[in-house]
Amino acid sequence: MVYGVEDVLPLECQIPSLRIAIQEGLSNEDNVRLRLEELEALDEKHLEAQQRLECYQARLCRAFNKKVRPRSFQEGDLVLAVRRPIIMSKRMGNKFLSKWDDPYVVQGVYTNEAHKIVDENGLRIGLINGKFLKRYYA
Repeated sequence: MVYGVEDVLPLECQIPSLRIAIQEGLSNEDNVRLRLEELEALDEKHLEAQQRLECYQARLCRAFNKKVRPRSFQEGDLVLAVRRPIIMSKRMGNKFLSKWDDPYVVQGVYTNEAHKIVDENGLRIGLINGKFLKRYYA
């Protein structure tokens, strides 16, 4: 009680309670009807939020994919493979050493950008992801 008036929290004004309904003079049926209308409006708000989320994700996808350059290799193409150290924390050689290994020949193309590469002498290197390859122009 504050100066003879019953205190009402701001939260109670936003979420109608029975005490606020009685204070405003609403009957129980009117209160139930108002709550049902709010529940129906809640579904519409959920749908609008879902549509906004899908639009946002599509914008992000377009922004990311415009920087991506698709690489596709066929069997028989000459490619360079990135030179990767076994222990990633240690450096390999000096800074003037090439980051790409000698040219290899693509022997097989698999799903998910996997490629089987062999050396020019026919020595099998194994499977490697396409993101670690780039085309070799002789």
